[in-house]
Amino acid sequence: RDVLSTYLPLLLMGLLALGTWWLVKHTPVAGPAPAPTEARTAPDYTMTQFAIERFDRSGKLRVRVDGDRLRHFPDTDRYEIDEARIRTLSPQGQETVAIARRALANGDISEVQLLGGAQVTNQGPAGQRLEIRSEFLHAFLVTERVQTHLPVQVNDGVNELHAGGLSYENGRRLLELKGPVRATLSAGRGGAP
Repeated sequence: RDVLSTYLPLLLMGLLALGTWWLVKHTPVAGPAPAPTEARTAPDYTMTQFAIERFDRSGKLRVRVDGDRLRHFPDTDRYEIDEARIRTLSPQGQETVAIARRALANGDISEVQLLGGAQVTNQGPAGQRLEIRSEFLHAFLVTERVQTHLPVQVNDGVNELHAGGLSYENGRRLLELKGPVRATLSAGRGGAP
């Protein structure tokens, strides 16, 4: 009994070491680490002859986008649209229409870059019409702003302005032109934005 009590802890330690060695030998080896997934640069879906509509909480139409072809890129959540036509309605019911040969929009369509033959037409609160044309227009649909760094033509139905760039805020009806500026102003009715 004395011998058993003396060597029992040693015997148990040996069995534990043997069990640990057996577990290490029979544990499966982990495979190679998975390669990091690359950003997907191809579109995950495309649509032709499409229309996308966005509504506010009360169910009123706020934005309608249609065009010939749409491609969605999941890595940046961006849309690329060919022959884009975008129509927005402000809470006051004012309509803005934007067209371009190509458009790039973010996922919620709150920001759109219009490329090639870009035109934005806005109907003001008192019926004034303002038309902006350029080869590039950057439209922020939620804040109702348009800007460009390229030459631009602005027409309000009476006056015609040509500038090196512009920034326009529809809510304040504020038009800031960047030089050089050339204007043809009518002496008739004041149609300034």
